[in-house]
Amino acid sequence: MKWFDRMRKGDRPPGLDRPAVGLSSPTAIASRRDLKAGRQITAMLTLASNDVDSGRYRTLLYRFLAESIPVVSACIWTWGRLAAAPGRFEIVEDGADAATAKEGRRRLDRLARDLYTNINGQRLGMTSFLVDAFTGLFRDGFFGGFATVKTDGSGIDTFVPVDAAKVGLEADGTKQPYLYLDRGESKLRLQRPDFYYLTLEEGVSTPLGRSVLQSVPFVTYVEQQLVDDMRRASHNSGFHRLHVRVTPPERMAGEADEAYTDRINGYFDATLSMIRSCEVDHNPVTWDNVAIDTIGPGRTYGLTNQWFYHHRAMVEEICAGTKLAPFLLGYSFGDTTSWSTFKFDMVMRQVQTVQAEMARFLEWLGDIDLALGGCRARCRWVFDNDLPHRAGDRTAVAGQRIDNIIKLVEAGLVDHDDARRAVEGLL
Repeated sequence: MKWFDRMRKGDRPPGLDRPAVGLSSPTAIASRRDLKAGRQITAMLTLASNDVDSGRYRTLLYRFLAESIPVVSACIWTWGRLAAAPGRFEIVEDGADAATAKEGRRRLDRLARDLYTNINGQRLGMTSFLVDAFTGLFRDGFFGGFATVKTDGSGIDTFVPVDAAKVGLEADGTKQPYLYLDRGESKLRLQRPDFYYLTLEEGVSTPLGRSVLQSVPFVTYVEQQLVDDMRRASHNSGFHRLHVRVTPPERMAGEADEAYTDRINGYFDATLSMIRSCEVDHNPVTWDNVAIDTIGPGRTYGLTNQWFYHHRAMVEEICAGTKLAPFLLGYSFGDTTSWSTFKFDMVMRQVQTVQAEMARFLEWLGDIDLALGGCRARCRWVFDNDLPHRAGDRTAVAGQRIDNIIKLVEAGLVDHDDARRAVEGLL
């Protein structure tokens, strides 16, 4: 906490002495002293020694499912990247002059470019940050971390995420429960003004959020059992065993029992020797009293087709458990284009509700950075969910609305001023 005091008064950027304003966190930042540099936060985030404690095994299970089972991995991948749409910071123009707005946009562009770093300290930018954040949010049900500032206190430096598996909830006597970070030898309370977290489907019984995978472990087990059964069946059907049937020859007139037995055994030994020495590209030659057959599944098409339908049902159950339409993973099964479009719109509406929570978090970071830089302005984050293939539909709808406005004017139901304002809202 001494690094702020080592700065000379004249070196502090304008507005740094005043508190950060417009923060949406539950605990407002009292002053610049509540923020720390990146190396100070990183030093506190040590790994915990116990990975199975306080319900965190469930988070570890979800991560195992997402890393090991293709359909679950595809669900998390799709959810995360649908939500991580391109976006941008915008300055809220209320009370901000042109110079302030320009400086604010410059600072926010720098923040979006440098917010996230990898283990080598390389700046990855907002795109990588949003993908990791949404992936953790959907997979673990929780995403949080610390906002760090530059060493000179002139703005936000980076955001340092924490491992959701190390975050727990604890009640201190009769006081309100609080979040903590398990560091192994100690617990770090997260009731701090520089800590921010987001949850998915937070409720009274799930204060740390709820993963989208919470309802699929059992169905996933059944699906994997089907895959294992098919693996074993396919292995057996690909490697048939030979079944050699030797018909004993007829007994010759006057042949003794011992001689007849030796002759039969000779036929058998010769056939066995021939089969053992027969290579893959060789053809066996036998007597007419020897038949070679195989032991294994016969007509397997019906069984394979039945397995396909059973496995498809399990895959659809997993997709439904993650609240994802199966067609988004390629399981369309004959859906029409209009029906697929409707379901995609339904999924995108769900995505927008999650994006709204992420937008508030990014606005929290942006407002702090503007305040530390002495820029008296506010910001907002806007996700761009528009897709090129839907531009034609939007244009057709806008054209129809303009035609309706023209008809209303011609019918004398609205005046030109109202019509002009309605058209401006469509542009």
